[in-house]
Amino acid sequence: MPEPERRRERPLLSDRVESFAEAAIDDGPLARLELAHATAAALVDAGRGDAGPETSRLVALAETVGLDTLSELWQDSPPDSLPGALWALYLLRTWTERQGEAVARMYRAGRGYAPGDEVVAGVADAADPGAVQALADAVLTGAYRGDFDVALERAAAFFRVVASGRREMSADEVELAVRNERCADALQRAATAWREGTLH
Repeated sequence: MPEPERRRERPLLSDRVESFAEAAIDDGPLARLELAHATAAALVDAGRGDAGPETSRLVALAETVGLDTLSELWQDSPPDSLPGALWALYLLRTWTERQGEAVARMYRAGRGYAPGDEVVAGVADAADPGAVQALADAVLTGAYRGDFDVALERAAAFFRVVASGRREMSADEVELAVRNERCADALQRAATAWREGTLH
């Protein structure tokens, strides 16, 4: 029976990511790109519809295997591809964990300039470090539970609010704000592609 067999394999998938990353280092660019897409698709498939421990393990994947491992797999993928989108979501989660106070400050500074995006992002009213971390966790959890397009749109909206905050806080932040906006645009394109069944 295929479904129970698939479920037995799920807990093993996140454990194999490190070996995938090691293989990516040794292969050529095309093989690395294929591996990036295959790994991202397998992870999303493993987590979809699963509310149990495997989803939690997938959300915490960057801590389990290390951000460098995920970087080896996904960093060079197009930003609006499936692996590129997952890479952005894990970067967002790591960013909010490591620099939560700074991220929250930028978000608070920007939300008045992007009220529509603030609603879509769905950060709690306090927009403190805990709230931005909760948003990043919710986005990854949503991605793995099947609402991938919604998760990508929430992340895109979050990056747009942060970009507005960077511009408001300092002229020195403009270049980083542009990067946040590019990331938001790529995530939005990825969300559209997911709905159309063309995100790979």
